[in-house]
Amino acid sequence: MTIDEVVAFVAVAEWGGFTEASMRLNLSQPAVSRRVRELERSLGAPLYERAGRRVRLTAAGRALLPHAEAVLATVRDAERAVREEVAREGETRSLGLAIVGTLADSHLVDALRAFESRSPDVAVELTTATSRQVSALVRTGEASLGLRYFPDADPRLESIPLGAERLVVVVPAGHPLTAGRLPGLEALHGERWLGFSPERGQPDSFGHLLDRLLPEGTRVTRIDSLTAQKRLAQAGLGVALMPVSSVHEELRIGSLRTVEVDGLEAWLPVVAVRRRGGHRGPLTEAFLEMLREHTPGLRC
Repeated sequence: MTIDEVVAFVAVAEWGGFTEASMRLNLSQPAVSRRVRELERSLGAPLYERAGRRVRLTAAGRALLPHAEAVLATVRDAERAVREEVAREGETRSLGLAIVGTLADSHLVDALRAFESRSPDVAVELTTATSRQVSALVRTGEASLGLRYFPDADPRLESIPLGAERLVVVVPAGHPLTAGRLPGLEALHGERWLGFSPERGQPDSFGHLLDRLLPEGTRVTRIDSLTAQKRLAQAGLGVALMPVSSVHEELRIGSLRTVEVDGLEAWLPVVAVRRRGGHRGPLTEAFLEMLREHTPGLRC
């Protein structure tokens, strides 16, 4: 078992397939597949079930994953600790940050700008991902800190509340509904909703929230990408509940519009996640403090 093999195995799990992992690792797909096969050979067990481009962890793969993530996190923590110890004054230092893409459109950007302005010798290595992937990047130590929606129930991670974003009902510009306000979500009975799948093991995920808010029997098409949800809504293929920060541009150009709903109090918690027991470098702590200073627009 080599570190390269472990990296390839974990990347396939994080990003959902060999093609996606190869793009993430900047390797060819055959190279990623070869490393995973070598790991399977050394362990004497298949780690993935393959069906075309779709892959699924086997029982052996599920047993290995948390240990593989811990190995990578330990190695990356060790590298960071040494680099911080031997860094010379004026040398560029790096901070790995994983963030849900829609949060990059909000006031959290102000925290990034202020941090880089105050720390010109620090390069922020920014990765955008889904909330699930943000947590995975933090668990493996690829990112020192993550910004995502909803606290993560994984006991290996610490979720630090930053506030919450308001959710709004979004309809396509050409939707026949003309009222700007509705008495309740029941008024949208018969509409096709676009939403995330409830995350297994995460009872407070976006998908679970939507299911709790919608009347029983509502049709929901599960789309695990906010960008894809917006595009489908723009095309008139459904309505959605979205963070207000994620639709600023679409509202500005008029391709989507919002509808107020009486009694709808829907908020999306925003948290920073870090690994419990992981390396706590000064850069991570400094950026966390900057986040607290620059997120007053989030409802707490």
